[in-house]
Amino acid sequence: MHPFFRNMRHRASVIITTLALLAVASLIISGMVGSVPVPLADMPGALMELASGSNGSLAATLLELRLSRALVAFVTGSALALAGVMMQALLRNPLADPYVLGISAGASVGALASLMFMAALWVVDAFAFVGAVGVSMMLYFLARRDLRGGTAAEGGASLLLLTGVILSSLCMAMVTLMLSIAPESRLRSMIFWMIGDLAGAPLRVIPWVVLAAGLLFALRSARALNVLALHAEAAATLGVRVGALRKGLFFASGLLTASAVTSAGSIGFVGLIVPHACRFACGPDHRLLIPAATLAGGAFLVLADTLARTVLAPQQLPVGVVTALIGAPVFLYQLHRLHRK
Repeated sequence: MHPFFRNMRHRASVIITTLALLAVASLIISGMVGSVPVPLADMPGALMELASGSNGSLAATLLELRLSRALVAFVTGSALALAGVMMQALLRNPLADPYVLGISAGASVGALASLMFMAALWVVDAFAFVGAVGVSMMLYFLARRDLRGGTAAEGGASLLLLTGVILSSLCMAMVTLMLSIAPESRLRSMIFWMIGDLAGAPLRVIPWVVLAAGLLFALRSARALNVLALHAEAAATLGVRVGALRKGLFFASGLLTASAVTSAGSIGFVGLIVPHACRFACGPDHRLLIPAATLAGGAFLVLADTLARTVLAPQQLPVGVVTALIGAPVFLYQLHRLHRK
């Protein structure tokens, strides 16, 4: 093997290993930090208790509660970051994020409609998922010609983007209407859901299955995404099935977004700043960018949620507020660096 390619593989393995260790460290920090801290020396014993099913000690009980929430945060952040990479590749727009096509707005309509009537948590999740999938299907049928098109030019996704913006505006008008007529006793939970909140979010298997399927599709499409990014006009002549790739990116990113929003509400900036940060640090190669963004997105949201539940403890902030407060200045810094280059 040529030394150049050997160095590239070594660099990629170092980056992925570092990000994997960062993800594990974020989960450990989340388990330790709280109103009642769990010392690092007690962590192995608490983990052994959890593994054996006999969580009788305080440390094991706290660790179980915090790790459950941290794992929800990790799968949500990973899904949003991966969806952001896909959406930026699909729309060929560096400002695209998982919410740009209105999928999260559809989920908000479903969730807030059920919250108005004090529905059970699983009903809220079901309505949010149905709303997100409904908007995705509507968007597909309205812009399917654009998705099937063989061209990937800069203006190739204009119909898709404009249709998503219009649907998002329609959904947000419905959200505003519901917030204006909702009883005051429901408003707090509705606003927290819209901002993005992980308090009480259950740990489920389905988001992990969706993340694994989306990651597998993205990794298998990484070479084609590189060709699409470098040779947009000639991608079809270079062997890339552009129409099938665009439809796959649309459905995979839509499903990831629907899964993340259903679990934690509309958490902003994760799907926007994490792909940009990984692109600055790791380069534009999607074979490295995709797993790097997935790991970094999960670790970022775990640390943001840890900050949200500890900075004003015992009061908890919505994690969407923390990601926005961190994400806005970081994104402005990234734009400034890009402009200087």
